[in-house]
Amino acid sequence: MSTPAIWDAIIIGGGAAGLFCAGLAGQRGKKILVLDHAEVLGEKIRISGGGRCNFTNTDSSPQQFLSLNPHFMKSALARYPARAFIDLVRAYGISFHEKHAGQLFCNNSAKEIIDLLFQECAKGQVQIRHPVSVSAIDSTSSHWAVMTAQGIHNTHAVVLATGGLPVPAIGASSFALDLARQFNIDVITPRAALVPLSFTAKAFAQLDSLAGISLPVAIRSGIKGQQYGASVFHEDLLLTHKGLSGPGVLQASSYWEEGELIEIDWLSNKAGMPGATLFDEIFSANVNRLKTTEYILASVMPLRLAKMFAEQAGLLSKKWAEVGKIEQQALKASLTQWRVKPAGTLGWNKAEVMRGGVNTDALNGQTMMARNHPGLYFIGECVDVTGHLGGHNFQWAWSSAYVCAYSL
Repeated sequence: MSTPAIWDAIIIGGGAAGLFCAGLAGQRGKKILVLDHAEVLGEKIRISGGGRCNFTNTDSSPQQFLSLNPHFMKSALARYPARAFIDLVRAYGISFHEKHAGQLFCNNSAKEIIDLLFQECAKGQVQIRHPVSVSAIDSTSSHWAVMTAQGIHNTHAVVLATGGLPVPAIGASSFALDLARQFNIDVITPRAALVPLSFTAKAFAQLDSLAGISLPVAIRSGIKGQQYGASVFHEDLLLTHKGLSGPGVLQASSYWEEGELIEIDWLSNKAGMPGATLFDEIFSANVNRLKTTEYILASVMPLRLAKMFAEQAGLLSKKWAEVGKIEQQALKASLTQWRVKPAGTLGWNKAEVMRGGVNTDALNGQTMMARNHPGLYFIGECVDVTGHLGGHNFQWAWSSAYVCAYSL
């Protein structure tokens, strides 16, 4: 395959967004080169979804995304919705299943999605080179120059698809963010999202004894709503030796701000029934009057956790008929409006995605091109668009790549 004197586009990053964009653009007749510094491409895809890749969500819509501009992702998601990628997966004969709330996973292996992307690139005669390190990117009056250890490549467009900062062990880098700053494009401070929260011993004294417990809760985060707003999730929570994890906590972490409290309703269920309603039901039943507080609680939560709440309220081994109204209300508030301040997150190594990134105000949502730098594009996770847990971040990769590919 001959190398053109000037490429139609060079895509930096051979992950989900980069490869998908390359394949689509190549099939439109564009001469596309993909550069990546990794020895093996698609590693984040390979490890996602427990090795089966939660490749999209049937319910993916703007409501499942965080951004300082909540309208930015609407155009891309509308032009390339979840059903479009599902159709592509079906066309490749990849079997899949819905695990929970619209979350779609491969039946066999995430490698099938990686293979799909490579085959799409092959159809478009895309050239992929790796490991290749990009040392600099400069613009001229007529084109862009991408400097690498193997030489200089000239191109009409540069697409940054280098992802975010999570999981540095598989090659995550700040390349796209650094380049944006180089061209005076604003970057929203990145931070770990969809990540477990840690706690001090003072805030949560019995973590070791409670580790391994999982139960459905309602968890509210971003209580002050200063930046990305507040949200409530009805999902499972998992107690660990280091703090709180599980789907509910991962979701809440994306909205959590340093120094803020989170609020947990330990009695709420996935259907959204308020814990206060359940509390009134079980503690007003005559059959429970002569039972101990922890025994009644154990009918709706694990016994170890029930004992902790009863002990903290000074009601351990105390029959409910002997508990005064003030103590009853205090226990109810503790169970349904439990507030605690996380010490922090478990960091980039445990994060699934990045919150923040290239400020969407600097980009055209219909093309993903930088408004003040014609020919410079940013797609995927490096942009300030972060999806909820459950395949939404992959859908953003596909959608943002699509609109970019069709504007090259």
